[in-house]
Amino acid sequence: MRIGAIFPQTEIGNDPIAIRDYAQAVESMGYTHVLVYDHVVGAGTATRPDWNGPYTSDHAFHEPFVLFGYLAGLTKHIELVTGVLILPQRQTTLVAKQAAQVDLLSGGRLRLGVGVGWNPVEFDALNENFHDRGARSEEQITVMRALWTEPVIDFRGTWHHIDAAGINPLPVQRPIPVWIGGSVDATLERVARVGDGWFPQGPPDDPARRMVEQLYSYTEAAGRATGSVGIEARLNVKSVAPAGWENYTRDWRQLGATHLTINTMGMNFVSPQDHIDMLWKIREVLGITR
Repeated sequence: MRIGAIFPQTEIGNDPIAIRDYAQAVESMGYTHVLVYDHVVGAGTATRPDWNGPYTSDHAFHEPFVLFGYLAGLTKHIELVTGVLILPQRQTTLVAKQAAQVDLLSGGRLRLGVGVGWNPVEFDALNENFHDRGARSEEQITVMRALWTEPVIDFRGTWHHIDAAGINPLPVQRPIPVWIGGSVDATLERVARVGDGWFPQGPPDDPARRMVEQLYSYTEAAGRATGSVGIEARLNVKSVAPAGWENYTRDWRQLGATHLTINTMGMNFVSPQDHIDMLWKIREVLGITR
């Protein structure tokens, strides 16, 4: 199992040196990847008194592709993962171009996790349709893979029309791996058909087991081997006591998880160093080595 760390987006602050130190510390500890959340804009709550989303305009989010361009030059081995980029609120060809550039500058270290999002405020701000985002995301993945693997493409789809055009430079990975986040049945079926991997959200309990079994059933129905689809679980440190870290990791491994990412946010930490110190502690408990 590959074990990574979730970049503490809303808690790390805006100091470029602190961001550098965090990424280099994660790499030096032997974590295999750093995963970044994504939101472009947050909803202001002054005019939305009933807002119940987990994030608002008060939460800071560093833009993933720009952040990864920065980290690509400051790290050597660690994989750079979006978990997840809200794909259907973005222009597809531009995402393909940005992802290819990050992959090139990092030497082939990008894994593009995508999802359909939950916040219509963001879609409105980016002038994209919130209501067709699921189906549109599938076509987006098809378009991106074509752009990543061919110098010039012709594409005629429901939402995309590309007439003899291509991106240059192409990425190192052709294509870049695309993983998909979400827990509804339609997402599992989509992962099975077009995804390289899946991001579940919860603990390794009976509902998670049923979702994994359903994913494998869909994967076989799509004519793919179950082992061809990765699974990246998430350990939220605020929800699992240190005594349970090993069992949590073991249980997800037994369910078929190929990756695990550690989330240190929500612990009332006061500095980026607190996140680094927690990752050192988890490293010792889980036996992570360089």
